[in-house]
Amino acid sequence: MKKVIITGSAGFIGFHLALKLLKKKKNILGLDNINNYYDPKLKQQRLKILTKFKNFKFIKSDIKNYKKLNLIFKTFKPDCVVNLAAQAGVRYSIKNPRVYLNSNIIGFFNILELSKKFKIKHLVYASTSSVYGLNFKQPFSEGDTADHPVQFYAATKRSNEIMAHSYSYLYGLPTTGLRFFTVYGPWGRPDMALFKFVNKIINNKSIDVYNYGNHKRDFTYVEDIVDGIFKSMNKIPKVSKKRKNLTKKNINPSTSTGPFQIYNIGNDKPLDLMKYIKIIENILGIKAKLNYLPLQKGDMVNTRASLYKIKKDLKYNAKTSVTNGIRNFVNWYKFYYKKN
Repeated sequence: MKKVIITGSAGFIGFHLALKLLKKKKNILGLDNINNYYDPKLKQQRLKILTKFKNFKFIKSDIKNYKKLNLIFKTFKPDCVVNLAAQAGVRYSIKNPRVYLNSNIIGFFNILELSKKFKIKHLVYASTSSVYGLNFKQPFSEGDTADHPVQFYAATKRSNEIMAHSYSYLYGLPTTGLRFFTVYGPWGRPDMALFKFVNKIINNKSIDVYNYGNHKRDFTYVEDIVDGIFKSMNKIPKVSKKRKNLTKKNINPSTSTGPFQIYNIGNDKPLDLMKYIKIIENILGIKAKLNYLPLQKGDMVNTRASLYKIKKDLKYNAKTSVTNGIRNFVNWYKFYYKKN
């Protein structure tokens, strides 16, 4: 995979993935619309680092624009596409669902259609742990049904998985969907919990603690996520003539006779939210002011990833402890805001 298109390359995970691939001498074309969902300056600063590499090219573009996207595919001729462009944010989707329809459904359709048209060797795309929705059995396994999302964001991501399967089955397009579990780390998004907690604690403001702190999350460090993406890129799904997964009473939604796969990428070490906050306090040396609130609509109470499949197939292992990961974020945050 020498030539790779990364959509959402100015985003949190896209930036870290691009950096890893550039250091491995891959030719990367980054796409991003640089929208204002959060401070575009943060995205520009990420791009500033990426553009120092001669093997990186950036085009400001929206995946909703089929005509421009078609020209980009035709000119660059990628081997692999990693689609990380999406309207993110669980809570934002409750008030602004149409934005998610445009980016996550129409935009993803364009990616699928052009990947088919230009015979891409492998399409890897971001999904989310939020697809598990009302599932209570833990850890969440790729073989579980995921048909009861509790917000529209998750519904669009589950739709992406189903859309990808149809293209894999009908057209032989190899696709791999990756369900990310609560990603955090340096250069993270300002709307995410760690960023908000650190920012407010440092600035002596109270932090909102939903469900009265009775959440548990499978926090996954961004470099572990990127390691999982990289491993999945190099494991191209193949057509299988075996129909065992389709003849069982409960069809396994994560595999197919077509070249299709779905993997969880998580840490498999869920942590109580209050313990997470305590680690932040210890690293900052500041006691947080807590504003306890009830469970917010659209929130999942507990998440935990089963890593059995990704360990077996891709030899993936999350290596970063939550304490080290938070410390790395805090160090970055202090450096970034002192400099900027």
